Amino acid sequence: QVQLVESGGGSVRAGGSLRLSCVASGDYTSACMGWFRQTPGQEREAVAVMYIPGNSPAIPNSMKGRFTISQDHAKNTLYLQMNSLKPEDTAMYYCAATLGLCGFDPVRYKFWGQGTQVTVSS
Repeated sequence: QVQLVESGGGSVRAGGSLRLSCVASGDYTSACMGWFRQTPGQEREAVAVMYIPGNSPAIPNSMKGRFTISQDHAKNTLYLQMNSLKPEDTAMYYCAATLGLCGFDPVRYKFWGQGTQVTVSS
């Protein structure tokens, strides 16, 4: 089992930045963890994923350029740095984990946090 707790969401103006954090706990030695986002009525979409421990992030083409995923393995924490935020980035952001292979399909991920809301105003 893996437990995930996100923090760092909030309200920001367009062009601003936020850093989300996800603290992981549980009985695992390695995993794939990532960030996903979802707006009402829309499917959950991948923002960035990476192996823990590891140093090879994967970001969908649609997300490249403004989002950076990183980890502090000693703190069991996953981060998402979001820069140059746009109103269309407004969503609930979720941290997720799987003990299997990384990928962008949310169905791969068994463990989910409760989400943290990000709101970007114009």
